[in-house]
Amino acid sequence: MVQVSQVMTRGVRALAPGDTMQFAAQAMEELNVGSVPVCDGRKLVGMVTDRDITVRGVAQGLAGSSTPLRDVMSGSVRWCYDDQPIDEVMDQMRSAQIRRLPVVDREKHLVGIVSLGDVATKVDGESATVAGALADISEPAEPDRSGVSAASGAAGGGATAQATHEPSGKPSGRSARR
Repeated sequence: MVQVSQVMTRGVRALAPGDTMQFAAQAMEELNVGSVPVCDGRKLVGMVTDRDITVRGVAQGLAGSSTPLRDVMSGSVRWCYDDQPIDEVMDQMRSAQIRRLPVVDREKHLVGIVSLGDVATKVDGESATVAGALADISEPAEPDRSGVSAASGAAGGGATAQATHEPSGKPSGRSARR
């Protein structure tokens, strides 16, 4: 049976909880990734994604150069062990609808990341399993429209694309084109 350690990506870059959103965004750009594990020493304590930075940081008006990752990261992280069977991990990814998981050893130290791509390219005969998992993970979700803002536009129930906004934030009714 194939174990996670046989397919995972090793040598993963991790950031510290005190690193800034700006530093994380720069690391993501440099590495061409959308998420980075956050570790206290070698112990996994969270994950930060480009979406975390955007939604929990920038959209809330937090300063990228001074806001620590601990303020925007996801602290409740799903993970797997390096000696787990890949089938179990694929089931975990499918049920949580996620495409990658941090991998830890039995001391809960970060040792890598496993993604659907890792499984698809490194495990013979798993392409149907990966395709099924990807289909389940990629099921469309309904957008949360409970906190509708003008920024969401017409699709989110906010201001229409045709209206402009006065400094008060209320639609003026004037056409956006002049």
